[in-house]
Amino acid sequence: MRFIDELDLQGKRVLIRVDYNVPLKGDTIIDDNRIVQSLPTLRLALERGASLVLCSHLGRPKGTPMPEFSLQPVARRLAQLLDMDVRMAPDCIGPEVQAMAEALVPGQVLLLENLRFHAGETKNDPEFSKALASLGQVYVNDAFGASHRAHASVVGVTEYMDDCCGGLLLKKEWQYLGEALKSPERPFVAIIGGAKVSSKLGILRSLMDKVDSMIVGGAMANTFRKAQGFEVGRSLVENDLLEDSMAIMLEAQERGIKFYLPVDFILGTDPKEGVASGVRTYQDIPADEMILDTGPASHTLFAEVIKDAKTIIWNGPMGAFENPAFAQGSTNLCRLMAALPALTILGGGETNVIVEQNKLTDKFSFISTGGGSFLEFLEGKELPAFTALEAKS
Repeated sequence: MRFIDELDLQGKRVLIRVDYNVPLKGDTIIDDNRIVQSLPTLRLALERGASLVLCSHLGRPKGTPMPEFSLQPVARRLAQLLDMDVRMAPDCIGPEVQAMAEALVPGQVLLLENLRFHAGETKNDPEFSKALASLGQVYVNDAFGASHRAHASVVGVTEYMDDCCGGLLLKKEWQYLGEALKSPERPFVAIIGGAKVSSKLGILRSLMDKVDSMIVGGAMANTFRKAQGFEVGRSLVENDLLEDSMAIMLEAQERGIKFYLPVDFILGTDPKEGVASGVRTYQDIPADEMILDTGPASHTLFAEVIKDAKTIIWNGPMGAFENPAFAQGSTNLCRLMAALPALTILGGGETNVIVEQNKLTDKFSFISTGGGSFLEFLEGKELPAFTALEAKS
């Protein structure tokens, strides 16, 4: 795959697919991290004498214009961050947009309106892809978070442009995730949490080929403990995946992979309750209680597992962290990892939120901007956007 820092951009109009799918409250951006992450690519292109046409989706307007999903607030924030004027297009394709793009001179920036205001985006429609491609002379994909979708702005557009490459953010994702999975420095530990085994089965199986140790936490662990024959009370559990969970544990044993589950839990009667009802070991969960977080003994165990690790990948919370009463396991793990000298890589929306809440973003080696893309990359799936760029290279 080629990247933007390898191309001559002088005098070129560059179409850049960014990921500006930011959380909004009204027309106020709650978290501008995705915009900030795009700045190195934009500044490089501007420094090299290009004009920029930026495109992104926001929310799920389902193929029709909806004012609440307009990228207008993004244009205002981007202008502040770049300290320059950012023009806002009324649409993402069409004669008026075409004229605005062609009128750009080097050093100017145009942000297109929400791609998903057109059904052709998610359908990877050839005509929509061709119209989008006509807005630039060079195409750059810097939206890792959208790279697992075979949409027009990340796949179809490459069919109609000769010069296609990845941006600097995409390059970082490619290097960190690719190298960590291809030739990790060992010991290599994977920490997988979250609510459902069903959403992580592929990842667990894929990582069996790569890791030395695996920690499973969050509500996922309930299903594994029940598969072992232990009572989990009223906790979230996937009864249809008990056999799969046991098979994963047996496979880990056969491969010599150390497999760890929480050994104690913080309990409650409802994830929305403000107070926990106590701590119990995994052999002693009452029938009328719910497992809602990992306990202190689990924290001690996990600390021992990862203390000498050279590479750690983390995805998914250890409990119902949205409630402070059940955030201890996730917070402890976050702080523990942040203090280690290992290569620490994490990704997934909830995991990123935990790190941001603890103000430890700068203590991790790499935080992926992708949600679904990060998970599919870990699962070993080929990302459609990567395939498209590799074909053009």
